[in-house]
Amino acid sequence: MPNLIHYAIPAFIVLMVIEAILSAVNERDLYELRDTAASLAMGIGNVLLKLVAKAMVLGAYFFVYQFRLFDIGTGWQAWVALFFLEDFTYYWFHRVSHQSRFFWASHVVHHSSRHYNLSTALRQTWTGVFTGFVFWLWLPLLGFSPLMVLTMQSISLLYQFWIHTETIDRLGPLEWIFNTPSHHRVHHGKDIEYLDKNHGGVLIIWDKLFGTFAEEKKRPDYGILHDLETYNPVIIATHEWVDLWRDLRRAPGWKERLFYLFRAPGWSHDGSKQTVRQLQQEKLTTDAVSTN
Repeated sequence: MPNLIHYAIPAFIVLMVIEAILSAVNERDLYELRDTAASLAMGIGNVLLKLVAKAMVLGAYFFVYQFRLFDIGTGWQAWVALFFLEDFTYYWFHRVSHQSRFFWASHVVHHSSRHYNLSTALRQTWTGVFTGFVFWLWLPLLGFSPLMVLTMQSISLLYQFWIHTETIDRLGPLEWIFNTPSHHRVHHGKDIEYLDKNHGGVLIIWDKLFGTFAEEKKRPDYGILHDLETYNPVIIATHEWVDLWRDLRRAPGWKERLFYLFRAPGWSHDGSKQTVRQLQQEKLTTDAVSTN
């Protein structure tokens, strides 16, 4: 089965070059050579590993498809339904990837750049290709063809490429329904009020329904809370797994090890670290005190 992402790579390159030229002309400094090179290396690694993982993922989809609950077919109605259900699935996968450390260890790669440009869209995980697919297993089980599911996943990723930019401002009424550059800039911000917000893929409606939406009120400070001081793609891909392993080794018991694996990033058995929720609650308390 052809991968739509592979066909889009030339367009990705052309658009990045155009954005880089606009950045230079307008003296905006959106690109930094080492950072861009690291993002491209992460993207190439992701594509190569997906070639390995694709057989596993497709095999898993076809396995559960044997036990499908309905024969949904491939008509236009099925595609429309799949568009919404896949995007709903992506929202929850993305949200869990921020709120469970096991999945965050893979996803943190995408947030590790302190720049926000089209090359950031290509800064993708090397390890998540072997784990994230489990969130989509319910779709072939429901009755959607595995090939349809993979195609819709690719369409979602293609859409999300163009929203990684600072060259596009707000888009009027489109902001009400769709994920846009403005909404996604918030998602990549490490400002306390922006953390764990705007998880949508194509649509932003899920964030508005489930209370994770935040409007862009100021230019975000991009990156992660503890920024990496390296452009080494191997370290970028594995640093959180290394930190997780250290925490598992120092955990006093099995219950704490499970908590380190699946609770929110920043959870610690001794309270030495803070989760996003704790940081945001602390900010709310501080802001309330300062206004009184």
